[in-house]
Amino acid sequence: MHTQLRENLDRVREMIADAAKASGRVADAVCLIGVTKYVDIETTQALYELGCRDLGESRPQLLWSKSEAMADLSPRWHMIGHLQRNKTKRTIPLLSVLHSGDSLRLLKAANEDWPHDQPLPALLEVNISGDTAKHGFLPTEIAPALRQIAALSRLKIVGLMGMASLEGGRDQAQKDFAALRELRDKLRKDCPDEISLDELSMGMSHDFDLAIREGATMVRVGSTLFEGIDGGR
Repeated sequence: MHTQLRENLDRVREMIADAAKASGRVADAVCLIGVTKYVDIETTQALYELGCRDLGESRPQLLWSKSEAMADLSPRWHMIGHLQRNKTKRTIPLLSVLHSGDSLRLLKAANEDWPHDQPLPALLEVNISGDTAKHGFLPTEIAPALRQIAALSRLKIVGLMGMASLEGGRDQAQKDFAALRELRDKLRKDCPDEISLDELSMGMSHDFDLAIREGATMVRVGSTLFEGIDGGR
């Protein structure tokens, strides 16, 4: 398992470096988040030990169990999936970054449940594709809410997060990523000082290279890391 995992990780890092170079950046400008929702604790720990220290989970219960099992390693946990408000109290204190800040109500709950002195880095999730099955702010909803969001002093909004459309393949994905970047650039022109929009979390296994070309600073890669490994998909 470790040999295959190392090969996969090296291949993903090479793809990140190539895409970053194509966008006029260096590989270190892009944070690889290993999405471990489909693999067990042993495989998750092996990925961490190979140097992937940023780990993403979309289901709170799995994050709870893996965080407890790997407490001595202290990985940087990223919550990348929808988080119900009744699970924030247990989930939020475990995080290094919240990607799925998909509503003002959730952000307020996260603000209340963050117990540490330094603010929690968080991203505003945008439903950039307009898919009805997805969570997130609509693009037109963010600007009117920025002042209220900026008042949440226990959070540090650092950027935007989005997912490509479920339809349309890679061509549509690239258009969606470009649209998220353009929205970020527009919002920056009248953004409260308390909010930074430097980060763009976009791109998954099948399209993260396109996301990087369109400005992604964080990519969420799961299945490509675990190809050929029992339980990986």
